[in-house]
Amino acid sequence: MAAEITQTAQQLTGTQETEAAGTSALRSALRSPKLMSGTIIFGIFILLAIIGPYIALKDPSALSNAVLRPPSAAHWLGTTQTGQDVFAQLMVGTRVSMLIGIVAGAISTVLSVVVGVAGGYAGGVADEVLSVLSNVFLVIPALPLVIVLAGYLPNKGTFTVALVISVTGWAWGARIIRAQTLSLRKRDYVEAARLSGEGFWRILFYEILPHEIAIIAASFLGTVVFAILTEAGIAFLGLSDVTVWSWGTMLYWAQADQALLLGAWWWFVPPGLAIGLVGTALALMNFGIDELINPRLRAAGIGTKAAARKLIRDSRRERIMLRQEAIESQRGGRTKLWSRP
Repeated sequence: MAAEITQTAQQLTGTQETEAAGTSALRSALRSPKLMSGTIIFGIFILLAIIGPYIALKDPSALSNAVLRPPSAAHWLGTTQTGQDVFAQLMVGTRVSMLIGIVAGAISTVLSVVVGVAGGYAGGVADEVLSVLSNVFLVIPALPLVIVLAGYLPNKGTFTVALVISVTGWAWGARIIRAQTLSLRKRDYVEAARLSGEGFWRILFYEILPHEIAIIAASFLGTVVFAILTEAGIAFLGLSDVTVWSWGTMLYWAQADQALLLGAWWWFVPPGLAIGLVGTALALMNFGIDELINPRLRAAGIGTKAAARKLIRDSRRERIMLRQEAIESQRGGRTKLWSRP
């Protein structure tokens, strides 16, 4: 009976510690300007991907007589050489580009976790085989392989492109997760769980994976950036379906119709700016996650902020002292003038 009470108390204490750790992590995330800024920007693009085609109000492929018109009230981002509305193309293309990035990132992350965690924890022949497979995909250049696969596939739809990108983008994440798993499998709590008779899958899901969530999230964000940039690259080269609007397709048609020579900056700047903003948002989120999980970066960030606050206080104090000295010197000069005979 006493043993059961002790075990229950330990479980309650562990639950309270877990909740406290989760609350502390949430507060730290809300205080991170990089993580919050990146999340807000990325959330805006997610929202545009959902409602973008409904607020476009025009068919992105519809032709008109308003040829190469600059941004105006009728056409918010101008028109192309054939009179197509650039704003409508951008809104519809946002959904396709974001969908390819998220789907490819999700598939690649799942493959990375399966290969990295299974190989790192199982060890032996399975680890050697999966490690060799990861090394093969790391050695092969990703973009040329994607170009070759996309060029020979009969179906070049959205999910086909996402699948091709995910097949070539999982290896580096798997190597990082495998290295972390090799470090975690020798920890005391993992050894204790193994000696207590815990099963293989329970140890993976309850003892190892919770400590790799930050690395998995960083791997997912990096793969999303890679997928969006790769899709834009193969679409710019004309290797995807150029009738499906995406940011890369917009750049392809802008290059094919010589928008730069015609001075139609509103044709190619919006998709390029969107790609840059999404990449910046994901990079900020990645940096914010690194600061949250890395004690050295977190301490450096706190020290930097404290030093900046101290510098601001010192500069203010110095300005106040200089102002007081100037006032006293002016008063002293006036006293001397009044004291003359």
